[in-house]
Amino acid sequence: MFEIDLHQDRRDFGAGAAPPQEFLAAENVSLRLLLAQAEIDAQDLLAQAGIDAREREAADKLQKLILEELHHRIKNTLATVSAIASQSLRNVPGAEHAQHAIEGRLLALGRAHDLLLQARWTSADLGKIIRGATEAFDNPDVPKFRISGPDVRMTSGAVIAIAMTLNELCTNATKFGALSVPTGRVDIEWTLDPRKQRLHLKWTENNGPAVLAPDKRSFGTRLIETLGKQLKGDVQLTYKPGGFAYAFDVPLTSLMSIASE
Repeated sequence: MFEIDLHQDRRDFGAGAAPPQEFLAAENVSLRLLLAQAEIDAQDLLAQAGIDAREREAADKLQKLILEELHHRIKNTLATVSAIASQSLRNVPGAEHAQHAIEGRLLALGRAHDLLLQARWTSADLGKIIRGATEAFDNPDVPKFRISGPDVRMTSGAVIAIAMTLNELCTNATKFGALSVPTGRVDIEWTLDPRKQRLHLKWTENNGPAVLAPDKRSFGTRLIETLGKQLKGDVQLTYKPGGFAYAFDVPLTSLMSIASE
């Protein structure tokens, strides 16, 4: 068995030098101190993290409360505007169409704000926007819409513009187009062009009544075109006999806050 000669070690370390056991003891004390300090530092960090977490939670709750209050006030404002328009147009001869159109557009704004509240007023998914905007015009027993496209997250301004556009398209289709007959259907699809960084969205009506191009541009048509221009996009309306079509080509920078890969 190997034994250590303590006297030899003391001689090797020189006069007054500490033997190995004392060095080890000193090292152990230093190590314990370092570990103790590390534990204190870790506890401090955890405590700070807990404070930060509580502060973030409180901030999130406050933000949610503020957004809900803002949403509530906006919906009340929309309801007030709708009531004013209804009262103002009630006794105007031939204004029923205008009254219903205004009410429909305000309802569309309300639905767009509902989507934004769910997304905390930051962004919303294009698919959810389209499904939310078309839900009131659909038939759950016999679906009227075929909706397809990749995940795209859109900024709040784009959400409102797209929702309003879809409301106009649905309203027109219900009055004159594919949604005015039981057999009518609407295809809504969108694709991304990574090279050009653009989104292509198309609304195509099928199995509806024969389509005739209007003699003049209606307010709804002008609204659709204006909303497209607000997003720096190109809008194309096509009145084919087999069905009306709407095409929207827009740069992604006008729409997206976050794109899912």
